[in-house]
Amino acid sequence: MLTVSELFIYPVKSLGGIAVSSALLTDRGFQYDRRWMLVNEQNNFLTQRELPAMALLQVRITAEGLQVRHQENGAAILLPLQPQTSEMVMTAIWSDQCRAQIVSETANEWFSDMLSTRCRLVYMPDTSRRRVDSRYAHDKEITSFADGYPTLIIGQSSLDDLNSRLADAVTMHRFRPNIVFTGGNPYEEDEWEAFLINNLPFFGVKLCARCTITTINPATAEKGKEPLRTLAAYRMRRNKVYFGQNLLHKGEGMIKVGDEIKVESRRRGL
Repeated sequence: MLTVSELFIYPVKSLGGIAVSSALLTDRGFQYDRRWMLVNEQNNFLTQRELPAMALLQVRITAEGLQVRHQENGAAILLPLQPQTSEMVMTAIWSDQCRAQIVSETANEWFSDMLSTRCRLVYMPDTSRRRVDSRYAHDKEITSFADGYPTLIIGQSSLDDLNSRLADAVTMHRFRPNIVFTGGNPYEEDEWEAFLINNLPFFGVKLCARCTITTINPATAEKGKEPLRTLAAYRMRRNKVYFGQNLLHKGEGMIKVGDEIKVESRRRGL
C-alpha cells in the first residue's frame, strides 16, 4: 500500500521546513507554505543558491505567530502572521512578477543582520494570485512563492535508492518535498499522472529539476558536490537532473500522515 509517511511545510521560502502530522490543502498549496519570502534590494527573490546560510534559519508556527531562530547563534524573532505594514512591492520569482506585502522594518533589519546582506521579508496576501506555468496548468491554478507548483512529492524508496549509491547518506530535507510516501518502487512517482489522497485529486504534471540547493547540508550550510553528482549519473535528461514530481490538485481539505494514496492513472516515467 502507498501511504503518506511525512508532510512538510516551508513557511519562508528557502528557510528550514516544518514536519507536520497533517496539513490543510488550500488553493495554492499547503496552508502557510511559502507565503513569506526574502527579497534583495531589487525585490528579486533570495534562496540558498545565493545565501547558503539561509539553511540555518529554522521556522516554527506558534499561537503567537511565526518564530524564526538561527540554529547556531540562537538569535530569534517572532513575527505576527499578518504583515505590520501596508506597503506593497512587485517582486520577481524566476520569470514571474508577483505583488507582495512588506512584513515589517524590524523583520528586514533582523534578517539583514542574520544573513549579512540587505534584504526584506515579504508576504503573499490572498489578493496576490500567481499562476503556474500555463504549459502545465489544467485550470489556471495558482501557487505561492514556491519555485513553480503548489506541492512536491517524493517516495521514500527513491531516497533509499539514491542513498544506496552514495558514500554518505543524505536526508529528505535536501529535496524539500511537501509529501513523502512509503510503499512502491524507487521513482514510482515519476509515472503518476493522477492520484487521490483522502479523496482529494492530485495530478503529477512535471518532474522536479534539481539545483545546487540539494548540495547544501541543511544542518551546517556547508556546500559539497553530492547528491547532485551521483544523481546526474542516472537521473539526467536534457541536461537537467530530476528527483521528485511537481503536483497540481483540485479542491481543499486535510492531508494526514498515514493517509493512503490511490493511483488512478500512470504515464511513462523518466
